[in-house]
Amino acid sequence: MKFSVNQQDIQKSLNYCQGVIEKRSTLPILSNVLLDASNSKLKLTATDLDVIFIHEIENVEIQEEGKTTTSSSIMYDIIRKISSGRKINFSNINDSKLNLESENSVFNLNCISSTEFPVTDEDFNEKEFEINSKGLLKLLNKCKFSISSDETRHYLSGIFLHITSINNSSYLTAAATDSHRMSISKLRLKDDVKIDSLILPKKTIFQLCSLLEDNNGNVKVSTTKSKIKFKVGTSILISKLIDGKFPNYTQVVPKENQKKLEIDLKLFLNSVDRVASVSLDKKDGVKFKLSKDKLDLSVNNTNSGDGNENLNVKFDHELDISFNSRYLLDIASQLDGDKIEFFLKDTGSPALIKDPSDFDSIYVVMPMKG
Repeated sequence: MKFSVNQQDIQKSLNYCQGVIEKRSTLPILSNVLLDASNSKLKLTATDLDVIFIHEIENVEIQEEGKTTTSSSIMYDIIRKISSGRKINFSNINDSKLNLESENSVFNLNCISSTEFPVTDEDFNEKEFEINSKGLLKLLNKCKFSISSDETRHYLSGIFLHITSINNSSYLTAAATDSHRMSISKLRLKDDVKIDSLILPKKTIFQLCSLLEDNNGNVKVSTTKSKIKFKVGTSILISKLIDGKFPNYTQVVPKENQKKLEIDLKLFLNSVDRVASVSLDKKDGVKFKLSKDKLDLSVNNTNSGDGNENLNVKFDHELDISFNSRYLLDIASQLDGDKIEFFLKDTGSPALIKDPSDFDSIYVVMPMKG
């Protein structure tokens, strides 16, 4: 195997690979990236057995076709320290060494034979549809912060994706919850898409988001019973799905919250962020003391002190309610407009939060006691 490739092309590709490869893998081969040079393309593959990532670099100068695997993190560390735009020459000295040359640098990296690399080739042609990559990115970003990190309830450790229809329009709808807060967002689909409901794992979501950020076209999505495949530009991401039943989340959305609170989003975000500064772990509740058109925000921490701010708001009732400040900041930082709306019932009931500029997303937050 012998080929030359531009520094920035392979660095970008290896950067994605780093997101998939487990840092402490028991199998040495899983720490490696598979390099396959053929047909003027360099194909890199990384896997942790649950997620497979494949990226193709096109128009690569190949003198000799071939495959090998080498440590992804070591190669990435070397390549990112080579000047941008430089050409890097790769060649296999023998089966166990990969030579890498650029400018005045020469490296010989240990290899493991490509035959040991676990690659599964499955037929994903059952159900395929296309979706706008920025639309899908927005959908995932609106929900991913609500994913649960509780290992015992694995069915909450991802985003629930399913098709819903409203007024003869089809939507790809996403929901995530950790049972203290919930995010729901939907994206209108141009075509009538048929896919089974599925739960996308957290790691896959973060990997997919980094791919979508660099892509402006469409994503091709196809599924089998237990896996999903995304084709984004010259990259492919294949992931196992979470096996489990997502709870009926629509039952949790408050239906009787009549007390509407409207606040300037930027003022609210900055204000909560400031008063929460006295809470070291951000776990202290931020207390809302509401009266007509006035909001008094306060955080009290027995170890460090207290913080207090007043905001002018639109509100026509009196109510005291507390929320986890981190949850409020997570939601507020995802809103697109310049206002945030709370729909409240009483001190002990969940709040419904909306973005008046985005009818497709809603959030539910449980209040804190005391």
